[in-house]
Amino acid sequence: MFGFYHMKSTVDKIEVEENVVGGSFNMMFLGHSISSAYRNHTNILMRISSVDSQETDPSVLMNAHFDSPLGSPGAGDCGSCVASMLEIARLTIDSGWVPPRPIILLFNGAEEVFLLGAHGFMRTHKWRDSIGASINVEASGTGGLDLVCQSGPGSWPSSVYAQSAIYPMAHSAAQDVFPVIPGDTDYRMFSQDYGSIPSLDIIFLLGGYYYHTSYDTVDRLLPGSMQARGDNLYSTVKAFAKSPKLKNAHERESLGVSDEYSDEGAVFFDYLTWLMIFYPRRIAVVLHSIPITIFLIIPFLLRLLNSGLCCCFATFYDFVKGMILHATGIMMAIIFPVIFSILRLLFSSYGMNWFANPFLAFIMFTPISLIGLLIPRIVIHVFPLSQDVSVLKTSKEALSDEARFWGAFGFYASLTLAYLIAGLSGGFLTFFISISMLLAWISFYLSFKFCGHQSVRSTVFYVMPLIPCLTYSVYFGGFLVQFLIEKMGMMGSLPPPYGYFIPDIVVAAIVGFVTGWCVGPLISICGNWLARSSILKFLLHLSVIALALSSQFFPYSTDAPKRVVFQHTFVTADANQVVDSSYDLSVVDSNSLLFLFKYAPEVARELHIGPEFSFETAKMSNKRTFMVLYPVTFLFSRSLKFPARSDEVLKQYTHFPQLYTNKPQTMSRDGSRRVYLELSLGSLEEVWVTVLNITGPLSSWSFADNKLPAPEISEGGPPSYICRLTGSSHENWTFWLEAGNSGELRVDVAVLDQVLVDEAKKLKRLFPPWADVTAYSSFLSSYVF
Repeated sequence: MFGFYHMKSTVDKIEVEENVVGGSFNMMFLGHSISSAYRNHTNILMRISSVDSQETDPSVLMNAHFDSPLGSPGAGDCGSCVASMLEIARLTIDSGWVPPRPIILLFNGAEEVFLLGAHGFMRTHKWRDSIGASINVEASGTGGLDLVCQSGPGSWPSSVYAQSAIYPMAHSAAQDVFPVIPGDTDYRMFSQDYGSIPSLDIIFLLGGYYYHTSYDTVDRLLPGSMQARGDNLYSTVKAFAKSPKLKNAHERESLGVSDEYSDEGAVFFDYLTWLMIFYPRRIAVVLHSIPITIFLIIPFLLRLLNSGLCCCFATFYDFVKGMILHATGIMMAIIFPVIFSILRLLFSSYGMNWFANPFLAFIMFTPISLIGLLIPRIVIHVFPLSQDVSVLKTSKEALSDEARFWGAFGFYASLTLAYLIAGLSGGFLTFFISISMLLAWISFYLSFKFCGHQSVRSTVFYVMPLIPCLTYSVYFGGFLVQFLIEKMGMMGSLPPPYGYFIPDIVVAAIVGFVTGWCVGPLISICGNWLARSSILKFLLHLSVIALALSSQFFPYSTDAPKRVVFQHTFVTADANQVVDSSYDLSVVDSNSLLFLFKYAPEVARELHIGPEFSFETAKMSNKRTFMVLYPVTFLFSRSLKFPARSDEVLKQYTHFPQLYTNKPQTMSRDGSRRVYLELSLGSLEEVWVTVLNITGPLSSWSFADNKLPAPEISEGGPPSYICRLTGSSHENWTFWLEAGNSGELRVDVAVLDQVLVDEAKKLKRLFPPWADVTAYSSFLSSYVF
């Protein structure tokens, strides 16, 4: 502890502590099983409380990390988070507000190396059991919406946020999709893996172009984002501190599972950051069942009294046909832009033109998506009615519009029910559409009684009640497309022949989905107006023009850089011998290294790449070469290897990493043997991480409480056990491995050093400004025991 202060203000006690953490544990990360061992990582903690508070009093934790990823200044991720928490600390103290419960600010120093700082706090710190609620402050970009992406366990954290946030930004639907996004946050350490603490995960989501790049600088923080997030955080922290439901770990355990902690699946969402709507799962079950109930009973309400049961079933059959036609339109709205994107790539020299130019995605894919959405209306211009028009004494046009509307309504009602049955929280999206359409139909029905069928006025009366829903759909849909486009630059490079098409297909499909979502509720009534030949020709011409112009846009810029991984690899045989040296390059999007060399000719010349160069003639790097980045290496494909000199590194370092036995192995009665090892990192200057890849009959080890993670199998090789070692120290790593039999244990060691030799620095400087290069040295060595 380096600080303990008694303030003259009514905030009587402020404790500041430096905490050095270490440990080891197993975890799943990016879908792969690994073990992490760490030492000498630093956390800084501040506890603000009243003078009479006790260490066991239930407290509110705020967490942000001050470490940054490899090669990045980390202004957004996560310097902005640290700045927000420091300002909250200042405001709390200067305002004179006395927190009724202690507030703990955790500035953790090891998140980017796989959540180690939070793990160290939850496993070792004296305040860990006092935490009654936590807020994890994160950034996946440089600003924009600070969205509540995860909340739990239970509904209480999101309920507190809904009642307190000044500019609420939260969507329970985000919890449905977060697990499929490559990445993780400290939230899991507090709420899932080690604490079961009611928690919020609040993340900056826009500005993702700069996330984990050298462009993540202060000048790129989006204006206004810090202020809005700060207002929300301060208000939410105060609400948690005042809540009578705030309980420490012992109180939560003794009280058992209450409704607040067990009610999973609560629905919450903001409306344009103006207000927040929240309702628990039990209410969602009732509300989200209403649309499908209306859809099932409405044919009987419309026809039973006047026309009989047979007419009711005929009406329901027409509604089902209307639902099928609407579903077909939505599917066509997605399929048409997908086909369009594939055709475009067949005539284009590169993909992802929209990456640096997001507007291009809307211009290219929205018009063709609208055409797809209107296809059922165009192809089946006259609705195939099963009802008898003469019996009902209603015009065929009115019955057709009725069937199309209730079919569309039934489509969204069915999706709402499907969300509910699946236990997902995103059903509010289709529920909102269903209820808005119901109000629009009532308005339309009343208007054409007075204004006539298919008049402009009746159409306007139909659209007006839909305006709040359509506004929200455009707001949320536009945000979704922008977020996805920014993330496509780091989602991974898939192998040919299909990998080149995947990003464009995904973006086209999402734009088509959003178009169908935004325009779909209008089609049943407004389709006659939209399906006019003049409008269709305009949309088709716009699509063709966009296709022609798209090739003129380069996919990258300094505001939307291409991510390149540059590894200078040294294969060593002992502490001072280099067996091989190479430059290994990879990218994490669909435009391959050949694209990079074509538009970065200086790099190509330095690597002696001629015009005849191809993947068929090049030397490929396998995933084991990039073992030091495991499991991020699974985002790579078609990585290339180029020869490099090794004389400079021999002058720069006197010793390389080396693994050796430090005492004789021991044998047990069951035939297993224990090997005692010591790892020296040599004279490397800035080690980021060391990765051990162990194969053979491994039965136990000294890491993670002697528990092995699940074995990993890569590229057809033998089962491997992966352990990451992090933390600076002058001392060597010592550990033991236990073999279940007399078979050999093979240990591959990969050490990442952030220092480059001069020749590698020269090559890095040759890359163009639109390429963000993560460059480092990797030392590989192998041992058999």
